[in-house]
Amino acid sequence: MKTYRELIVWQKSMELVKATYKVSRLFPEYEKFGLSSQIQRCIVSVPSNIAEGYCRNSLNDYIRFLNIATGSLYEFQTQIEIASNLNYIEKDTFNKIFEDSREIERMMSSLIRKLKQKR
Repeated sequence: MKTYRELIVWQKSMELVKATYKVSRLFPEYEKFGLSSQIQRCIVSVPSNIAEGYCRNSLNDYIRFLNIATGSLYEFQTQIEIASNLNYIEKDTFNKIFEDSREIERMMSSLIRKLKQKR
């Protein structure tokens, strides 16, 4: 693979960033600097860390950045569920976004496992 942009997990996480921004724009105005901002920051962290880790010269560094991306994804899943519980997101929208995040989670887990086998 020549670039991180070819990674399906990066592509899917970029799509999730777009979907998240669309949804979080609908949150109440008073959440602009609260939950909305936090959700946006942690979901942006997912493809960003995948990309940053890819360019590292060390396999261990790459795995470390993928683990950071996974942590950000777990944080996102928690926050999006909080938003759903507060009725900021419709149930169908939450289910779609959450399932997309679970797919990315499984893909990253698989990638990390495969990279660890190369060590």
